[in-house]
Amino acid sequence: MSESLDFLVHLLDLEPIEVNIFRGIQPSEERQRVFGGQVAGQALMAAGRTVEHGHVHSLHSYFLRPGDPTTPILYEVDRIRDGKSFTTRRVVAIQHGRAIFNMACSFHDAELGLEHQFPMPDVPGPEELQSLPERLAPWREELADWFVRPHPIDQRYIGDLPWKQTKGDLPYQRLWIRADGELPDDPLLHACVATYASDMSLFDTILKPHEVRWDDPNFMGASLDHCMWFHRPFAADEWLLYDTDSPVAAGGRGLARGFLFDRSGRLVVSMVQEGLARLIA
Repeated sequence: MSESLDFLVHLLDLEPIEVNIFRGIQPSEERQRVFGGQVAGQALMAAGRTVEHGHVHSLHSYFLRPGDPTTPILYEVDRIRDGKSFTTRRVVAIQHGRAIFNMACSFHDAELGLEHQFPMPDVPGPEELQSLPERLAPWREELADWFVRPHPIDQRYIGDLPWKQTKGDLPYQRLWIRADGELPDDPLLHACVATYASDMSLFDTILKPHEVRWDDPNFMGASLDHCMWFHRPFAADEWLLYDTDSPVAAGGRGLARGFLFDRSGRLVVSMVQEGLARLIA
């Protein structure tokens, strides 16, 4: 396990405070607000630690307030239902006495049923592509803060990087992702790592057809909600193709969808995120 992946595993290893209450640590790095994937991954871990059987099959979450990166986050789990095949949990993330994030998630015992899926896109393999630090090396001095942060997820973009300002690009983006090292054989941990990684590039698909970027003073962007469906078992430390698109942006909000395929072509996870895409006059 790389040092950066060890950092992520430690980040997801919540401290039990009381029955159904957990505390999540913060990374020691400078950020204006907590990374959404961190909160979602920690919330899912909190829920999973109260479940006795089954694996996560869906989560539906809302980002309510910006998180304070200098303060630990408390996660309160509500054991809504423990059924024979489905278990439901609600998780609220709290800082300074106020909710900053809300998640409902469901766990399911595997069953036999109908099967079909979209085909996996035909794309270059990850071995044919440069890692993100390699592609950003020419801007190393300008991006010095980014290079010193831990990068627990190896990302290999197919085509142009999403931050290239090219008006008129189609709202599609593909990249390979995997944890930067070998993870323990824990399905809940793999699901939490995938949840963390899913928020790293999905919103960028909304920006792709436009000239505005995150640092544009006339633009304000933030994740509003994030939903995921886990279809099949998978390994987050093996390569997954992250196929994303943005069907629409309107009314100050943009919608993005994502699909994770494993190397054998199985669709293992689907997700949808809506984000604030506000232009400031």
